[in-house]
Amino acid sequence: MRIAYFTETFLPKIDGIVTRLTRTLEQLRALGHEALVFAPHKPPETYAGFRVVRVPGVPFRPWYPELMLGLPRPRLGRELDAFAPDIVHVVNPVILGLWGTAIAKQRNLPLLASFHTDLPQYVTHLKLGFLKPLSHTWIRDVHNQAHVNLCTSQPMVNSARGLGIKRVRLWPKAVDTERYQPTNRSAAMRERLSGGHPDAPLMIYVGRLSHEKRLDWLYAPITQLPGVRLAMVGSGPAESFLRERFKDTPTVFTGYMSGDELAQAYASADVFAFPSDTETLGFVAMEAMASGVPVVGARAGGIPDVIREGETGLMFSPGDLGDLTEKLRTLLFNPELRRAMGERARQDMERWSWRAATEALLTFYERAATIHRRYDPPSKY
Repeated sequence: MRIAYFTETFLPKIDGIVTRLTRTLEQLRALGHEALVFAPHKPPETYAGFRVVRVPGVPFRPWYPELMLGLPRPRLGRELDAFAPDIVHVVNPVILGLWGTAIAKQRNLPLLASFHTDLPQYVTHLKLGFLKPLSHTWIRDVHNQAHVNLCTSQPMVNSARGLGIKRVRLWPKAVDTERYQPTNRSAAMRERLSGGHPDAPLMIYVGRLSHEKRLDWLYAPITQLPGVRLAMVGSGPAESFLRERFKDTPTVFTGYMSGDELAQAYASADVFAFPSDTETLGFVAMEAMASGVPVVGARAGGIPDVIREGETGLMFSPGDLGDLTEKLRTLLFNPELRRAMGERARQDMERWSWRAATEALLTFYERAATIHRRYDPPSKY
């Protein structure tokens, strides 16, 4: 199968969407399929042996400068024609994805769209609440052009349907259990993450440092739990704010990590602290669990689809900082419970491979092609 991707975000940016797309491309190569990727700003020229077409982009300043908005160009249509795809997949369509949708419809191609970000929620977090009604309509109308829509967790399937998006299915979760595993635990890494206090209880956060991740909520537990250390791994638009907020606390900011270094960071912590209440799935939580580290996460978005409450981690009520602090206390100061949950978390994650998730995606591509043949434009079914 020949698949053309239009994605709003790609390497060198690192986030959950990029992780899912890159791992999927690796599996498609191994399975013998062909792909072409359209991505904004300055992506690599190739990935997993597939060509990546650079699309000029502008930063979404001042609200989210890390996000590059791809600017459509007529040549994208010519590139698509030369590739001759069997299907077009628009990933989290906003600007570039809208263009991909338009040229796919113009060429009467099967179209699949994946819903990764609850845009109406995000514009509220970015203090652009006046755009919420427009973003709601925009996302619904773009997605309803597709023959199949995918979400990465059951709560997000429900959210998408609540927005009025039709033909919604679940794209199974997945995690790299070979890279992320408990054996990566490192005394040197723990020394670094704990700021030279490796024997102290250590909680970690990995991911983008941005305001919608609710990382300021971790100020309550780090100031109320005696002897506990916190490591924040990553960078982003809220980094300066967070460094100032946490400057008098036992918190270490490491910047971005990747590869073996990141795998060691996960496995060297005691608890993964994940306060975000806007996650559509939460790959970082899954990577922590694959590393044998239990998660304390918000009972919101896609997190309940990842954590089995009381079995592989604990969940707190979003906004209830007392609840968050107590859930972290329970795990940080109970090594036996923490160890048991970490073992079950690892066992859970071993069930979710990228190969299985990609094979499921290919069946959705076939479904989109079938619907395209039957209905043009797509209709209810």
